[in-house]
Amino acid sequence: MPASVLVVEDDREIRDLLRRYLERAGLVVHTTASGAEAIRLLETDGVGLTVLDLGLPDVDGLEVLRVARDGERQVPVVVLTARDGVDDRIHGLRAGADDYVTKPFSPTELVLRVQAVLHRTCGAPAAGPARFGGRLSLDEARHEATLDGRPLELTPTEWGLLATMAATPGRVYSRYELVNRVRGYEFTGYERTIDSHIKNLRRKLGDHDTAIVQTVLGVGYKFGLSRDH
Repeated sequence: MPASVLVVEDDREIRDLLRRYLERAGLVVHTTASGAEAIRLLETDGVGLTVLDLGLPDVDGLEVLRVARDGERQVPVVVLTARDGVDDRIHGLRAGADDYVTKPFSPTELVLRVQAVLHRTCGAPAAGPARFGGRLSLDEARHEATLDGRPLELTPTEWGLLATMAATPGRVYSRYELVNRVRGYEFTGYERTIDSHIKNLRRKLGDHDTAIVQTVLGVGYKFGLSRDH
């Protein structure tokens, strides 16, 4: 059965964004804006992992974290919060958080962190590398890419672009959509920078004929290789 993830976040836009990304990764997602409701759900023993905002309107997120980690329950917790000071991070990790992500954040990176925590703490099986065109291999669990057996040294943004487009070969993504899928709120409004990242990605791929990352004039970009079966 897919792991069940509880998202505790009072911002509806962020809550809905996280649901879409986590469900796309094959996880069962429940959401709430209430710390009290989160505690009730945690006490039912049906939650596999919690993505937790600390700044909740009714109950301090640290109290929800305490309940999640209490006794035999030991539900893994990925904190997602605007509290970005070093002392805040240390306090959250010491309180039992398995990972600590600050806002603004990349939704793609957060999903990878959730998957890593599930694999580490719950023994959730990691999907094997996906192969494309008999040449390109993408291992999302390890955040690694190889081309013709050669490891690719990609920046987080380059990896996010490649993984996002490869998830649906042939689908055309606008620059704006790529920015929001790869970098989330962190880079909203800076979609023109995607062209520079695509140029660097193509250089590392040796993609001189643009067979892997293809430009769709006036629209954006798409992934040109088919997934191997």
